[in-house]
Amino acid sequence: MNREKIDMRIRPLLAGAAFSLLLVSGGMAPAFAETPADTLVQAWAIDDTITLDPAESFELTPAEFIGNAYDMLVRLDVADTTKVKGGVAESWTVSDDGLTYTFKLKPGIKFASGNPITAEDVAWSFERVVKLDKSPAFILTQFGLTGDNVAEKAKAVDEGTFVFTVDKPYAPSFVLNCLTATVGAVLDKKLVMEHAESTTPNDEYKYDTDFGYAWMKTHYAGSGPFTIRDWRANEIVVLERNDNYYGEKAALARVIYRHVKESATQRLMLEAGDVDVARNLEPGDLEAVSGKADFTTVSAPKGTVYYISLNQKNETLAKPEVRKALKYLVDYDAIGATLIKGIGEIRQTYQAKGVLGALDASPYTFDVAKAKELLEKAGLKDGFSVTFDVRNTQPVTGIAESFQQTAGQAGVKVEIIPGDGKQTLTKYRARNHDMYIGQWGMDYWDPNSNAEAFTSNPDNGDDASVKTLAWRNAWDIPELTEQAKAALLERDSDKRAEMYKKLQQEALDTSPFVMIFQQIEVAGVRGKVKGYTLGPSFDSNPLAPVSKGE
Repeated sequence: MNREKIDMRIRPLLAGAAFSLLLVSGGMAPAFAETPADTLVQAWAIDDTITLDPAESFELTPAEFIGNAYDMLVRLDVADTTKVKGGVAESWTVSDDGLTYTFKLKPGIKFASGNPITAEDVAWSFERVVKLDKSPAFILTQFGLTGDNVAEKAKAVDEGTFVFTVDKPYAPSFVLNCLTATVGAVLDKKLVMEHAESTTPNDEYKYDTDFGYAWMKTHYAGSGPFTIRDWRANEIVVLERNDNYYGEKAALARVIYRHVKESATQRLMLEAGDVDVARNLEPGDLEAVSGKADFTTVSAPKGTVYYISLNQKNETLAKPEVRKALKYLVDYDAIGATLIKGIGEIRQTYQAKGVLGALDASPYTFDVAKAKELLEKAGLKDGFSVTFDVRNTQPVTGIAESFQQTAGQAGVKVEIIPGDGKQTLTKYRARNHDMYIGQWGMDYWDPNSNAEAFTSNPDNGDDASVKTLAWRNAWDIPELTEQAKAALLERDSDKRAEMYKKLQQEALDTSPFVMIFQQIEVAGVRGKVKGYTLGPSFDSNPLAPVSKGE
């Protein structure tokens, strides 16, 4: 996108000081008395935003944009996360054999464009995801959908009825929770196809259209309470109220996200009145904000875990003793007391608390002697050298530096390679790393989301179609993969929970994942902001109820 072009598009939105505020990104901005009364301005590190297309986006921060700008058939009920509630669907039924899901759409609803939302739009949105086959497509294709059968398995039987047929009698809660993921967003078929480009079919892509793929990277075609008006990579995202939204209209005219990485800068901008909300506050800045009378802090445990991963293509890291040794070289207590104080809770299993079958176990402590003993068994008495890809934001940088220091005590020489979100993710997704520190947010509120990511790898080949976190780290685990599949078909909740606990225990013992902590998302908020809350997932941070009072 051209900067000048976007500046001209945004200019009518704001005037004077507020417009000047928009153009300052990353560093300190001049102090202004107020942000616009009808606009919420947030400072947040948004450099992991790669695309705005729900069929492709698989990063954390854009999930919030998509979650507020698009609607799905069903949504997670944040008041009771054991349930889902209607999105564009008014009601739904499941057949006795567990294979057919029939959704009745709410009547008379529209996209932001003014086009009517029909079951055909829902069916086409499913078809588009499956045929484009980008990273999050597996959330739908795992139900047996392919490019050849999706038109039959996900179809409109009339304008207001959508029928989805799955290949196995899964636990219904699993199916419905999957449909709450951002990849399940319902797109405006008419609008998107007006911008579709013709393609030449080939062995890898056999369709004659790109389904609007090029256009959707930077544009919007949804029906949520907000529209996505503009995105300038690593600088700004602008959401605008959708007056065609079928539900309660957003209280604010727009929400602006400014890309600001540093916690201290965010805090100072919040205190100066340049922003209304600061989203990446580190413990010290969080404490400073919470002690001021004109500010509040908001927090919520997230279905997001932070971990260090070890690429099993590296022969040294593939040694079982090395994997376990590195789990003893994390100073969990120090990290918990300083780097993540107030923003996270030490957690050594990959399943977030509050999810069915979450295992509470913390067998590892910082133990250099134990780590040295394991390294010697692996034939590495003198240690080894390894590179470590790290996104240059906190607290991951601090955790990486802490690990570099503690690992060094056992002779493990860690070279930190810093990069922005795009750089580190791209390298990680290509399996070109040695070690990587990342965060993983649940795609949907069901234990399979994390179990599949960490303990399933159906095809370890470089050209695999399903690329889980286990795949990214070349962890070839056919037995665990089958266990993860079996858990999907267990309809008894207690039995299903035990199956997931067993998977977590195996990961604790043998996996190439060094689990660090579960995130507590926090935000510093100016006192005039009302109704600002955070949900359990990034796509369930609602903006529509937010207002600004006197």
